Amino acid sequence: MEKIILDCDPGHDDAIAILLAAGSPAVELLAITTVAGNQTLEKVTRNALAVCTVAGIRVPVSRGADRPLVEPQRVAEDIHGDSGLDGPVLPQPAFEVDPRHAVDLIADTILAHEPGTVTLVATGPLTNVALAMRVHPEIIDRVKRVVVMGGAYTRGNATPAAEFNIAVDPEAAEDVFRGSWDVTMVGLDLTHQALATDELNERVRTIGGPVSRFVLDVWEFFGSTYHEVFGFAHPPIHDACCVAAVIDPAVFNTAKADVHVELRGTWTRGMTVVDFVDVPAMRHGTGSEYRVDVALQLDHGRFADLVVEAVAQLTSAPSPGRSWG
Repeated sequence: MEKIILDCDPGHDDAIAILLAAGSPAVELLAITTVAGNQTLEKVTRNALAVCTVAGIRVPVSRGADRPLVEPQRVAEDIHGDSGLDGPVLPQPAFEVDPRHAVDLIADTILAHEPGTVTLVATGPLTNVALAMRVHPEIIDRVKRVVVMGGAYTRGNATPAAEFNIAVDPEAAEDVFRGSWDVTMVGLDLTHQALATDELNERVRTIGGPVSRFVLDVWEFFGSTYHEVFGFAHPPIHDACCVAAVIDPAVFNTAKADVHVELRGTWTRGMTVVDFVDVPAMRHGTGSEYRVDVALQLDHGRFADLVVEAVAQLTSAPSPGRSWG
């Protein structure tokens, strides 16, 4: 069974990532940590607790960084609303946050398990992960892999060049990509293929129950804002792609690349500059290190099956990462 820590900023697609991680029997969700991103730290933490309450998930949840390392704080209210998770009815949280800072919970959890057994899935700005590298450098060699929802090799969504999570804290992202650990970059090029289609909505609707209703409400609101802002017919479920890849590595294919984050460009700050290993013209004299696995092509059917199975599992029976006591 794969063990994961989910560092997130819920956020509609983060909510689906939480449910997928808790609902898959192939994954043990060890902890959830929150970071300011889609909304303020207070709001995204409240949202994480609410998602856990909806689905009966009981794992440690702790707050992390409330601002980027260098950049002024920015949020995505135009996409996620004032609460960060507008649309579904959010219940009062059933439990309190863990008193530890997210950086310490991340380190404590990694160090409590055998080396190479915990995957760190980061679906928000990478501030917490970068701080954990600085404060607890001993975790770098112990993490199995870091799976990042962020970046792109063709386009942005926060600016023409930069994806939101990277643009919010580009210094943190550069630290994570340059770290001496295995990284998978799940960028917009991949996540824009992970759409909540009418067929997927209907499959979730057929399951019935409060978790199904919550997911449908999430997609309804997220779909309306994504259509209004970006013109998408269906909303992309960005963050769940990272969890899906831990459950089933065949859900998408990857290519090796060297990834840097542009920190100084007037028009390109926050851009992920992706040098693929199979582009010979880019190899000569660059000093590139082709260590990042960049996601390319999604198997949507396989991905949809994982989401549906997780919702069904959360509806019918306890799963790893849940406590019903």
